[in-house]
Amino acid sequence: MARRNLLSIFCDGAPGRYNEMTTMKAATQFDTLPERRETQQDLVAVAMSGGVDSSTVAALLQQQGRSVVGLTMQLWNQRRLPMLQGDGPAQHRCCSLDDVYDAKAVARHLNFPHYVVNFEEQFESRVVRPFVEHYLAGRTPIACTNCNTMARQIGAERLATGHYARIRRNEATGRRELLRARDETKDQSYFLWGLTQEQLSRSEFPLGELSKGEVRTLARRANLPVAEKPDSMELCFVPNGDYVQFIHAYSRERGTPLSEAGGEIVNEDGEVIGRHNGVHNFTIGQRKGLGFAAGKPLYVLSIDPQTNRVVVGEDEALRRRSFEVESLNWVSIAPPPVPLRASVKIRHKHDPAPASVEPIGQNCMRITFDTPQRAITPGQAAVFYDGDRVLAGAWIR
Repeated sequence: MARRNLLSIFCDGAPGRYNEMTTMKAATQFDTLPERRETQQDLVAVAMSGGVDSSTVAALLQQQGRSVVGLTMQLWNQRRLPMLQGDGPAQHRCCSLDDVYDAKAVARHLNFPHYVVNFEEQFESRVVRPFVEHYLAGRTPIACTNCNTMARQIGAERLATGHYARIRRNEATGRRELLRARDETKDQSYFLWGLTQEQLSRSEFPLGELSKGEVRTLARRANLPVAEKPDSMELCFVPNGDYVQFIHAYSRERGTPLSEAGGEIVNEDGEVIGRHNGVHNFTIGQRKGLGFAAGKPLYVLSIDPQTNRVVVGEDEALRRRSFEVESLNWVSIAPPPVPLRASVKIRHKHDPAPASVEPIGQNCMRITFDTPQRAITPGQAAVFYDGDRVLAGAWIR
């Protein structure tokens, strides 16, 4: 059987599918990709964002004698929603046109081919639209997790990225294991829980053993034009960094403007203590921007889009022990037949906490922490760890 191209391998991941021919056709709107050819064993494609991390990956691989081709995804039309531009895009957001130019400059500096592939349609359907729909449904999504399960590649045997994480093969089980990065302050394994075994088998994370300081040093030694470039932090499709403004503008553009009808803000006893103008303005654990003064700190405890109600209360009420997850992906281990113990992380900056994990139905689990955790938020991801190993991940429901 002919070896499958990396593009199709990475694009077949859930949620949603798009085929290779559509993507290759879209790519020709930018740079002309080489004609389809047999996969080259010695060729590694580097997913280049235009930042220092992915650029350093390309330099490292080239120094190792590897044949490199750069690949940058064009994800979002920067001319869309001009009313959000204001004085210009937010500082340090990824995937801008400047980032594309920076990636090309690095490829020229290191003298390897570079291509820009148009993923705008796929990115909108699989990342942007779900992001907006989740907010409107009272959940708080993580756009970067969906983005990281999207794929990018041409006819190469391997795909390397600038993620801070590690991959190793377990010789006893034959599975690839996803591990946290050595640099805990930069670890991105939380966002990579959606990767499959096949994707892991073709992936490389060369920065997983390095600190950010070491990466900067390597970039300077290679004289990379992006060696001093700041890290990106904002979402690429939110020009001014204001999620609420983006949701309103995007909905109007699609011909489905949001209703101006507000709703009630109530306390835990159901007493109305304020009003709001849309549940998408709130997230679990939010304190600022509630729209009224209560004389004491209050936080968003829950959001009900059906009744258009936002429930608020004191900090202690945010803490819970048990919750459910769905759409599981078992990463480093096969699905276990019995409940297990794990350290569970419920957001990127959350310290993993000890918990029991038990199945409750098809691809669903109940997580019970040993001690209550603050602000367990629907729409975020829960990722299960065993030490540095990522066992699995799922969406909080």
